[in-house]
Amino acid sequence: MESLPTMKDFASLPYRPCVGVMLVNSDGKVFVGKRIDTKEGDWWQMPQGGVDDGEDLRAAALRELWEETGATETHVTILSQTKEELLYDLPEELIGKLWKGKYRGQRQTWFLARFDGKDGDIDLEAHTPPEFADWKWIEPELLPELIVPFKKRVYRAVLEEFRALI
Repeated sequence: MESLPTMKDFASLPYRPCVGVMLVNSDGKVFVGKRIDTKEGDWWQMPQGGVDDGEDLRAAALRELWEETGATETHVTILSQTKEELLYDLPEELIGKLWKGKYRGQRQTWFLARFDGKDGDIDLEAHTPPEFADWKWIEPELLPELIVPFKKRVYRAVLEEFRALI
């Protein structure tokens, strides 16, 4: 019988390389989407996702943005990038279940992008399968309140680093 991995085993797992995009409109509000796969809670998040092997971080951010929002490079202006990667660990109940059990959490590089398009340019079904069921623009200060608890620290750090540019 196969034994379950211990927390010590999980601690040796690497972090999944990831990018995120804080997309802000001309009113200084931030895009958040409600994940389709969230069964519990009313959690909203900014677009983010994994980086493919050898993929440029900026290119990955633009790809993820398009996949999750339908916004293309013609709809945005990249304003900044976090100076350092931000790491988070998955909660115990998710370690070993997400990403085929290969990672203990994510190491994220975040980009700040100004949305130059119209709300009609947002298309949650631009990519199959869609990741978000709904979306809205929110005040930046609300970000840490709307994200799942284990990502709050990262969202606070992103907000702090980009606040002056929003």
